[in-house]
Amino acid sequence: MNILQINTSPRREANSTRLAHDVVASLLAAHPGASVTLRDLGTQPHPMLDEAALGALFTPAEQRTPEQAARVALNDELIAELQAHDVIVIGVPMYNFGVPVQLKNWIDAVARAGVTFRYGAGGPEGLVKGKRVILALARGGIHRDTPHDQQLPYLKTVLGFLGITDVRPVYAEGLNMGPEAAARGFEQAQADIAAALA
Repeated sequence: MNILQINTSPRREANSTRLAHDVVASLLAAHPGASVTLRDLGTQPHPMLDEAALGALFTPAEQRTPEQAARVALNDELIAELQAHDVIVIGVPMYNFGVPVQLKNWIDAVARAGVTFRYGAGGPEGLVKGKRVILALARGGIHRDTPHDQQLPYLKTVLGFLGITDVRPVYAEGLNMGPEAAARGFEQAQADIAAALA
């Protein structure tokens, strides 16, 4: 098993990162021979999709300038990394009911027509198949199974569009509601982790 851990919080000691570490530790306990690759988008953020990046991506490879080729190569690296791993663990903090820009930039990089998805006569088809994604969702409040949880539907939609339909959430919630609530949040997360690994 090849595990890819993606940390998306800009905070070094983020609760979502702690939760992602817990998920990976449980995976390694269950699969001692597994390998782990860490992608920390907080300390090494991926560049946003701007006009220059779009220009590079839509320029045929043989016509790209060295600068354009270098920019496309950054996205190519993330795509190859995604394709090479069996289980992807993503640490996701909730920012204003959405995902952090670090994660959005990663999504924009790996979603590429003709590579990770394609359009045909029957509509879109995801090309990244046979993967499991475990979402380590850390929230200051409690949003699970409420209309406020816009993260999970969004992430399931975009990952499903790429062909990844095995998406399992792990929640640590109430983390800003006092020490007792935070402790309960991480206790609940352990039960979610066990379910996600089943």
